Amino acid sequence: MSAKHPIIAVTGSSGAGTTTTTTAFSHIFRQLGINAAVIEGDSFHHYTRPEMELKIRQAQKDNRNISYFGPEANDFKKLAQCFSDYSATGQSETRSYLHTFDEAVPFNQMPGTFTQWHPLPENTDMLYYEGLHGGVVTDDCDVAQHVDLLIGMVPIVNLEWIQKIIRDTSDRGHSREKVMGSIVRSMDDYINHMTPQFSRTHINFQRVPTVDTSNPFSAKTIPSLDESFVVIRFRGIKNVDFPYYLKMIDGSFMSRINTLVVPGGKMSLAMELILTPLIRDLLEKRQHLLDLDSE
Repeated sequence: MSAKHPIIAVTGSSGAGTTTTTTAFSHIFRQLGINAAVIEGDSFHHYTRPEMELKIRQAQKDNRNISYFGPEANDFKKLAQCFSDYSATGQSETRSYLHTFDEAVPFNQMPGTFTQWHPLPENTDMLYYEGLHGGVVTDDCDVAQHVDLLIGMVPIVNLEWIQKIIRDTSDRGHSREKVMGSIVRSMDDYINHMTPQFSRTHINFQRVPTVDTSNPFSAKTIPSLDESFVVIRFRGIKNVDFPYYLKMIDGSFMSRINTLVVPGGKMSLAMELILTPLIRDLLEKRQHLLDLDSE
């Protein structure tokens, strides 16, 4: 961690709703005049899509699994080094993983490949990461230690699967059978490398639908925000103004001493109300140190 070069990470699995959080953060950054460097977690995959498909087939022959949730498919050490470098210097490097033809065409590449590594923009106020592993810790790598504000996006697992199936079939052109196979194959890595992160987060946003999601593999639509509640858990954050949130968010209530529940349609409002003062505090601490340096 570094007050002079703070890092915010939003972590959650593919289809968990991290994009919704990114939109909320964009509004906050614009409101506070923050120039943020942005990093996508997929940039730290080890393999292109064709390479990953080959690795999956090889693993199946060996009666084992490989998934994007686990260390075999991701360069955790490079991600940790990226965070460490930014925390120390305000600079690091990134690249992009090109998911679709629309993303790939401007680079004259195929979907499922990477752009070249390139430096982050100069003179940014903080680093914003969105992806799978912002809070990952292994025996030889600790990404979470570098993060100043760690946010978990954690819909209940059936909803997460519904979102992933519909997104990957509709937006990325995968077959339903392929996406279902990916979910089954990834269970070990999900349990060992995804879920532990959500005990390290400062705040978790967990969306819970109020409609039947018993069989996510037959779902045709994603439950809407208005058909959900959002459970918001706080950890290690001082002076949380729960009375203010209860007053400002109609229909909200406390389920535990550290847990606020809000109607799903109020999730964006809740995010901006909760996260804005935390990000402002990071910015003010950074500015204070910069002012001391300039004296």
